[in-house]
Amino acid sequence: MPRLPIFPLPLVLFPGATLPLHIFEPRYRQLLEDCLGDGSPFGIACQPHGNADVASLVGMVGCVARIVRSDILPDGRSNIVVEGTQRFVVRRIVPTDRAYHVGDVDGYDDDAEPADAAADLVRLAGRVRPLFLRVAAAARAIANERVEGPHLPDDSALLSFAIAGLIDLDLDTRQQMLASRSALARLRELERLLGSAAPVIESRASVHRRAGQNGHGPHPQA
Repeated sequence: MPRLPIFPLPLVLFPGATLPLHIFEPRYRQLLEDCLGDGSPFGIACQPHGNADVASLVGMVGCVARIVRSDILPDGRSNIVVEGTQRFVVRRIVPTDRAYHVGDVDGYDDDAEPADAAADLVRLAGRVRPLFLRVAAAARAIANERVEGPHLPDDSALLSFAIAGLIDLDLDTRQQMLASRSALARLRELERLLGSAAPVIESRASVHRRAGQNGHGPHPQA
């Protein structure tokens, strides 16, 4: 993965996550045309609103985006859906004849966990998964959504990315999650965040359910 078109956006794409995008700028229309032409992916790197400095992309950890659906509109704009695959780090932005950025990138993987941490990782994943499902169920109750919860991967590293992509985190925290090279560290942070959120959101869901029953419960006996 030596060279990759780079699409700077004020968001974080995680491996395994899907993301809808609306493509309207001419340079990114060209990026999409080039990628669709040869079936190649592009990279999404986080760049906050108001920061157009290309130098800020160097050293940034991003995620390779594979195009899984594209709908080209009559005026040249497009709606696409991408899936995050592997992470990368931008080593430098290279000059090209294209209007969009192109970067020399390296793959970016988790470090090997200590051998004695394998059991800890399994136990931690076993706590974080049901904790997230509790929070997700409470959020669906508040929103009056009658749908099944999201499918979560079995792999601990992908589990951490899946949950991070589904919960409400600020942009800096999302980028820190993406750049973390330890599934154990990511899951520990998610356990902390979800553990704080669960009682609050479950309390709100309980109040919401009781409010929805007003006037519909059993009538008191006179």
